[in-house]
Formats: sequence, structure tokens, C-alpha cells
Amino acid sequence: MSLQVCVLASGSSGNSVYVASDKTRILIDAGLSAKQVAVRLDQIGVVPESISGICVSHEHGDHVAGIRILQKRHGIPVYVNAGTLNGIRRMPKSDEIAVRVFQTGSPFEIGDISIEPFSVPHDAYEPVGFRLKAAGTVIGIVTDLGMATSLVREKLKGCHAIIVESNHDEDLLQEAPRPWPLKQRIRSRQGHLSNMGAAQLISECATDALEHVFLSHLSSDCNTPDTALRTVASQLRLDGLGHINLEVSHASRISSLWQPGQKPAGKESADGATILSKNTANV
Repeated sequence: MSLQVCVLASGSSGNSVYVASDKTRILIDAGLSAKQVAVRLDQIGVVPESISGICVSHEHGDHVAGIRILQKRHGIPVYVNAGTLNGIRRMPKSDEIAVRVFQTGSPFEIGDISIEPFSVPHDAYEPVGFRLKAAGTVIGIVTDLGMATSLVREKLKGCHAIIVESNHDEDLLQEAPRPWPLKQRIRSRQGHLSNMGAAQLISECATDALEHVFLSHLSSDCNTPDTALRTVASQLRLDGLGHINLEVSHASRISSLWQPGQKPAGKESADGATILSKNTANV
């Protein structure tokens, strides 16, 4: 079996991605409670005890909130880099978490899944994205980043599926009742990627291999699923990337369980897009 991917949750209230090969099951981040992680895994027929490891992208609470209890209850190994470990150790009861330290830029393996962590720009100690490979399938995950660097584009090229941040709409962020310093932080090179930034990044790294993109980490008050889909789909159509399926991931529910070659079912809309559900489209 090639890699399968399901976004268990994505947003400021919690982030977690399930990735599985024929022999190995892992999580990228566990920012939900351990109970919620278990509930959402159950929806795809998976028990927490079968998870071989949790790889942490950075130490923010919406990415690590559940790791201590998940490890305590189910014995799941936790993988972090040195910078993220430094951030985690500043949190209450973090000394109870046993970790395995990876080096950013150096691939490592969990079972038959090869995992390559790479640097991304975000306001954390040592934030990373991940490039995962097994059985000829490649997945890229960049859920928090302020800008698309050359390294990020390089690591996302050749992927069959990408989970990429599409945090905010520029106009909605401008109008949002948020403090100006917070808006500046979100817009900064260490902040969060906008819908248009996500669209440009996808266009720059897309190859014929790319089948599916999960738009992730949408802001609850500076974005909407429809806005994110419309903005990204419009740009991809202009760039001639009509083979790519787009799907919005949510904080409140899991995404589809994707695997290579999966063809979405839906109906054609007036503009030629295949509408899979309210928050999914083929561009």
C-alpha cells in the first residue's frame, strides 16, 4: 500500500495529520487533546496504540497539546529537533515526555516511512516542515510558515499530496477586530501564509505528480473555506494546473482519507470545476 493521509484537525485550536504506509502509522503533530485524537483516529478505523510515532513540527500549543497524555497512555514515541525540545521543556510537566531528537535537514525513518524535516520560517524555536516517502509516494507538510522559501519550494516539488497553510485572506485580515501588532505578526515573514501565498507556492512547486492539496490552518475570523478554495483554485486555473484536487481541512472534523490515484466524485459547476463537497474542488 502506498501512503495514506488524513488531516485529523487543522486550525488555531489544534493540528494533527495522520500518515500511514502498509506497515507504519504516524502522526505529524498532536495539538488536540489525547481524547480527541483517539476519537478522530477511530473515525478512520485506527487505534492510538498502533501509532508508531509523533513527529512534532514546532512547540506551539496547537501542535503539541496532546503529546504528553498520548505517550503516557499509549507509549507512542515523540520525535522533535533540539530547538523544539527547548521550547517544549518550558511547558508544565514537559519533563514527563520522553523524546527522540532528530536533526533538521537529516532524513530519518520510522518503520518503512522516510521522514525528511526541513526548516520553515515561523515564530518558533526551530520550526520544520516534513517530506515523507514510502512505496513511491511522497507527501509534503508545511502547516505554519510566513513565507515560501527556496528550500520549501524544493522540498514540495515532486510530492503527490501537499498539506499547506492557507491561513488568511488579506482583506479579511485587514478588517478583522484584531490588534495591529498581531496583524503585523501574521503578515510577517515569520507569521502565516495567506490564501494567495498558498496559491503561489502550490503553483511554484507543482509537478505532474501532484494530485491533491489540503489547504490547512485557516483562520476562523480572517478566512472562510469558500474564500480559500476560490482564491487558490482561481490562481491554479490561471496557471494551467487543472489536474490538482483541492480540499479544505477543518478544526472541527477530519478530512478525507487520501491515497494516490484516488479520484474524487462530484458534479461539474458552471465554471468548469468539479465540486466534490462544500469545501472540496477540482480546479
